[in-house]
This record gives sequence, C-alpha cells and structure tokens, in this order.
Amino acid sequence: MKTPTESTETRADARDGSDAAGPSDAELVSEVRAGDEAAFEELFRRHRRRVALIASRFFRHREQTEEVVQESFAKAFFALGEFSNRQAESFGAWLSRIAFNVCYDELRRLKRRPESSLSELDEDEAAWLRARSARDSRGVESEAVSRELAAKLLARLSPEDRLVLVMLDVEGLSTAEIAEMTGWSVSKVKVRAHRARAHLRRVLKRFV
Repeated sequence: MKTPTESTETRADARDGSDAAGPSDAELVSEVRAGDEAAFEELFRRHRRRVALIASRFFRHREQTEEVVQESFAKAFFALGEFSNRQAESFGAWLSRIAFNVCYDELRRLKRRPESSLSELDEDEAAWLRARSARDSRGVESEAVSRELAAKLLARLSPEDRLVLVMLDVEGLSTAEIAEMTGWSVSKVKVRAHRARAHLRRVLKRFV
C-alpha cells in the first residue's frame, strides 16, 4: 500500500497545482493556448515529478521513465484544447490519466516481455515473502506491490493486470476512478482486478 507521504503527494499533485503566489494550472493552460511557451514550462515544472512517479510504478529503468514523461507532456500539449472543455477536472488529474495511458501503451508495445524474471528474485526478497505469508496471508499480494520486488512480480502479469493493480493498490484509486481513466466499465475493472489478484497469488505461491 502507499506510504502516508506517497498518498499525500499523489492527492496533492492531482489538485489544482497552483503556486501560492502564481497562476493556477487552468490559467497557465489558457496562456499556453495563447502562445506562451513559458507557461507550459511552468506546468512541466509543477507536474513532472508526479508523471515520473507514475512511470516508475511500471518501469524500472530511468530511460523508460523519462520516455514516459516526455511522451505524456507531448500528448498533453497537443490535447490542451480537450482540457479546456473539462474545467471540472484538475490539470493534474487530467495529466495523470494521460500518463497512465502512455504507460499502458508502452506495456502493450513490449508485448509482455518482462523487464526482469522471477529468477532474479534474490534470497532476501524470497525470504521476506515467506515470512510475511507465515504471519498473515491476507493481503500479501497487496503489500508485495508496494515493495522493491514489485516490478519483478508484476512483470509476469499482462499489461491490463499490471495497470489495474498499480491503480488500485499503489495509487489507491477507486474502481469508478479507474473506469473513468481507462474507459473501461466499472464491472470490467472489478473483474480484471479479481483476475489480476488471483494471478499474482499464483506467482507468490512459488515462494511462500
């Protein structure tokens, strides 16, 4: 699960994002659309960390994370007209949805080629899983998602399964929020989450 710091950071970045003495994100968007490139640089400065954090949930290498950041902001720049018609949504939340979709597209492009294999799970990680299971088997798959070994375990899942588990267990989004961000139905999100958890439990049983 998220640490308190991560939770606060995630929700804070999803809000308006305006600096105390500066323009709001919505005002900056209007300035960008009027041709002010510096305004977009300010949006990039405010939200880059949030997009990089999302990317790091799926990709372990700095180069991949940076590619997601650049692609996400590029897509956002060319879609600012769409945001201007969705003023009920914060720019941070809108940009986060773009970032998740960029990650999903990249996962599908890789065609499930794992970034690392389970054979790379070191003994300390395997021992932690065994000890955690011995204490309390409930929620072991959720806690595993929050640790360093998550990338190795999640790499064994399909892009759809990885996406929904990260959104649910790491980002703490509701099924309704995930449905809105992905374009899936709420029922599909629930079914996908159930299947993803079942798959991850099967993977974990190899070590516990």
